[in-house]
Amino acid sequence: MNAGWWELGACVGMDSELFHPHDGENAKAEAARAVCAGCPVRNECLDDAVTANVQYGVWGGTTPRERRRIRRQRALARKAGAA
Repeated sequence: MNAGWWELGACVGMDSELFHPHDGENAKAEAARAVCAGCPVRNECLDDAVTANVQYGVWGGTTPRERRRIRRQRALARKAGAA
């Protein structure tokens, strides 16, 4: 059986609370982003979170606000491609 991308993440085995900072926990969010920065499956994680519209936590090194921007950009690109 092949491992899924999520089993190869740099975050495997880490406390998942690190990746779910509350408002104002900037140091925690930055620590999570630092883990993601060197992750071999960062792109897969980010794509999954954007596609699934994940609203909380740090995924693929991004915040919910950053993922909303990515979703908007992808939607605009699809719209432009269809025209």
